[in-house]
Amino acid sequence: MDDLILKAKTTHNLNKEELILLLQDETNLDSLLNAANKVRQEYVGDEIHLRGLIEFSNFCKNNCLYCGLRRDNKNLPRYRMDEENIISLAAHAKEMGLHTVVLQSGEDLHFNTERMCRIVRGIKELGLALTLSIGEKTKEEYAAYKQAGADRYLIRIETTDKKLYADNDPGMNWEERAQCIRNLKALGYELGSGCLVGLPNQSLASLADDILFFKEVDCDMVGIGPFIPHPDTPLKNAGGKKLNLSLKVMALTRLLLPDINIPATTAMETLAPDGQTKALNGGANVIMPNVTLTDYRKFYQLYPGKTTTGYTPDASLQKVIDKIQSLGRTVGLGYGQSPHWLKEQC
Repeated sequence: MDDLILKAKTTHNLNKEELILLLQDETNLDSLLNAANKVRQEYVGDEIHLRGLIEFSNFCKNNCLYCGLRRDNKNLPRYRMDEENIISLAAHAKEMGLHTVVLQSGEDLHFNTERMCRIVRGIKELGLALTLSIGEKTKEEYAAYKQAGADRYLIRIETTDKKLYADNDPGMNWEERAQCIRNLKALGYELGSGCLVGLPNQSLASLADDILFFKEVDCDMVGIGPFIPHPDTPLKNAGGKKLNLSLKVMALTRLLLPDINIPATTAMETLAPDGQTKALNGGANVIMPNVTLTDYRKFYQLYPGKTTTGYTPDASLQKVIDKIQSLGRTVGLGYGQSPHWLKEQC
């Protein structure tokens, strides 16, 4: 295992079989995290970049079995912010010292192309970098957002196992989702994707394929999230909660894609008080403090038990800054673009 980790650390290449071996070994977590942390330090430095997360709508037309926002969850009070509210939250994020915001929602058809472009232009007038995470759209819609000023787009593939995807994402098409990712890359977005770890019937082979997929489509950012069962979904009794396996997938992603941005996800912190800290010490270099108004947060339930639910935007940011300082790391200045993406622009 040490030889494989050294190979990953020095060549940034492993094949599927080698990835499976590292994923199934139960003794190598610390070694993987240490190697990923050294690669992170070498390629992207010690800064931790902050993205102000605005969860502006929890309406969703989709019915994914693992997600609390699924269309058939009738126990969830629904909300959507108006355009002015969204832009004012972005302005507040700027006042708090953040340089970039992430607009995230379910796939809410209320926010058509015209509305979204108005919101994008309003936020760009503030001088902020902007990431959109609003799901599957046509290439023409993505191009319109880009023309309006959007810089980045996050759309997780969730899994590269097409049967697993079909089983858990009814009415959706894996090939169409993958094409969305390729369209975004072709349009020049700073591209973010990612996967869920711990879904029922998910194999280590499919997780290895996920990592190789991120490399194949040339991601600039990858978010790895552990699956946490939600009580109002069909998977409420599933196992999930695989923090260590999620950390291993994250570390291997860092080793194979050394100069991308990788967030320490809130889901990891939900599973363990030191979950984000482990991620930051294992290759991650981004945190997304939640700047959504407190009244809305409890209703944005991708999974239960989110650790940021009860905090104001300012309190959420302070908790993140305290954590960064406790690790001896620094808050990144500027827009925090992925070094991988910046290199492609040269």
